Amino acid sequence: MTKIFQAFLTGIFFTFILDFFIFLGIKQGYIDFYNIDLYYNILFADNQNIFIYTLFSAILGFIVTYIDNNKFSFIVIGVLFTISLSTLIPSIGHSLGEMLLMKKNVVLKDAKHIFYGDIYYDGRTQITFYDNDLKKIILLDKKDLIDE
Repeated sequence: MTKIFQAFLTGIFFTFILDFFIFLGIKQGYIDFYNIDLYYNILFADNQNIFIYTLFSAILGFIVTYIDNNKFSFIVIGVLFTISLSTLIPSIGHSLGEMLLMKKNVVLKDAKHIFYGDIYYDGRTQITFYDNDLKKIILLDKKDLIDE
């Protein structure tokens, strides 16, 4: 049981580092590109998928702890780190941010207006929205929007 726990903690450690660089790339390549006022830790916490994180933690922990082939473990961890660090390239971080955070061709309504455009970021209390009619980025309070 101790070795299983050690493997899982090892996996959590490696997955956390990989996740850190993935979200850092999204912050630098996507969030900062659109001048969205958002701290890194909020981005990291609000968009973390616990099931994927747990799965990667278990897999990486198993590979590092239980597989006796150090060359294989090093290759797997190295490839994952290379992929994770590649998000620091602005175009890759921007593309990943678009895939994960952007919602295109959305219609939102409040009491007075109907907004047509793209959601750049759906935050805790505000939505960063590109309005196609105004041709600019606007902030919409979630409490003011009408659900359909």
